[in-house]
Amino acid sequence: MTGDLRSHLKLYVIPDLRAGAPRSLMEQARAALAGGAGTVQLRHKTASGRELCRLGEALAALCDDAGALFFVNDRLDVALACGASGVHLGLEDLPVAVARRLAPPDFLVGATARTPEQALRAWKDGADYLGVGAVAPTPTKEDTTVIGPEGFAAVAASVPLPCVAVGGITAAAVPDLRRRGAAGVVVVREAVGAPDPAEACRRLRELLDA
Repeated sequence: MTGDLRSHLKLYVIPDLRAGAPRSLMEQARAALAGGAGTVQLRHKTASGRELCRLGEALAALCDDAGALFFVNDRLDVALACGASGVHLGLEDLPVAVARRLAPPDFLVGATARTPEQALRAWKDGADYLGVGAVAPTPTKEDTTVIGPEGFAAVAASVPLPCVAVGGITAAAVPDLRRRGAAGVVVVREAVGAPDPAEACRRLRELLDA
């Protein structure tokens, strides 16, 4: 699935109620998919498990209709319950090896990495792709460690997995990140925070496909 996975990961959008107000998460996701997003992630830190399942089921159906991948952040249980394509696990979440053991064979597991050592561990434990960063400061995760483009390149060069750049990604940074080995970019404000999210995604997709 690696080749197809890389194609889907080119433009990876995370709807966010703070960044994309006044649009709902569903409206943001719909616009992102219309603009060419290949992957959407559900990340809602304050929602209950019941609410996450409800949102997850709706987003999974939306992404399935668009031929896109759908991931749930952090919560393997919710991802499995709502029929997601996979789960994305942070450094403090359930270990990748445990998720891989519990999930079915075709279920995708993404992992966060900020160093080559973390990347190698995730790869050996069965991760399918890595979210690497933060590449730049980001208001959506103010306490995260910034590794810069050079740090991203070091991680991407350390493993054969597709690596997507995360954190403060702007359209202007895309060409350099692609040269440094990025399979794609994860965007929040640059996509759903734009006046026209669908058009913002189209512009990003053009840069990524160039």
